[in-house]
Amino acid sequence: MPNVSLIRSDALAETPGYAYASSVAPGTRLIHLAGACPLDADGTVGPVGDYAGQAAKCIENLLSALGAAGAELSDVAYTRVLVATTQNEDLGTVWNVVRAAFAEHEVPSTLFGVTVLGYWNQLVEIEAVAAVADTP
Repeated sequence: MPNVSLIRSDALAETPGYAYASSVAPGTRLIHLAGACPLDADGTVGPVGDYAGQAAKCIENLLSALGAAGAELSDVAYTRVLVATTQNEDLGTVWNVVRAAFAEHEVPSTLFGVTVLGYWNQLVEIEAVAAVADTP
């Protein structure tokens, strides 16, 4: 049985790319990840000015954090994707990278534009909650 079950509803509009809700299996523990930022190992933000590139770097760093917690993308129950922009096109660019990374695991997600993020030149940040089997 998977740790995360995606929930859809015929009463709501069909949404391409994400489910409306998720539930976690009994006997799992939740992992709340800090926002994955587009930081290189030396702490620099990159690639500067590139929404897709920063989204990809965020996914890479998210995968590392998940791995350190004993989880993987299929264990993610929810994401929040923050994009420093006022342009729908930039949101779409970032969303396409995130969706491609998650593939068939269409977790409930919130995507929105924000005024500014925490690091100079940062355009993207991805928060996540995951669930893994609880081990004694």
